[in-house]
Amino acid sequence: MALRTMIYSALFASIVGALGLLPPIVTPFTPVPITAQTLGVMLAGALLGARRGALALTIFVLLVAFGVPLLSGGRGGFGVFLGPSGGYILSWPLAAFVIGYLVEKFYHRLNIGLLITFTVVGGILVVYAIGITYLSFITNTPWTGAAVSALIYIPGDLVKVVLASIIAKSVHRAYPIIEKPKNQRTAA
Repeated sequence: MALRTMIYSALFASIVGALGLLPPIVTPFTPVPITAQTLGVMLAGALLGARRGALALTIFVLLVAFGVPLLSGGRGGFGVFLGPSGGYILSWPLAAFVIGYLVEKFYHRLNIGLLITFTVVGGILVVYAIGITYLSFITNTPWTGAAVSALIYIPGDLVKVVLASIIAKSVHRAYPIIEKPKNQRTAA
């Protein structure tokens, strides 16, 4: 594994952990708290690409599994994955991979609209599909009931999508971490 890949992956695992320092928002509608950590998931995929983004979140999930209290509210340990938010957390590596894959695939014509679309697909649709299904299974509630309870996350997640997309576009312009596909490079 390249040193650059290790550094970027560790950095973004740390960023997601640092976003866990913000206290969770607990609501009466769902047992899963609202956190800022999905912003880190979105940024990891959009800035690092599929492989590095997924690796960063895999490192994060493994650290949590081994008991490091990196989740919002100081939670950590394998038991977290057996609770209602377990599916959401386990979806993060796949979400970062999907966002990163789409960003890499369309890198040559990447704009803010595409970034928002890709971040919604990976950061909301993938996370919700896995998280809601897991929540439904764990709490023994109908899938539709779990899905309705997840509607409370949409406004905040849309704000995170826009924020992550703006940050990613700015970073891509100033310091592109994802390498342009070989057939897209221009001669210097």
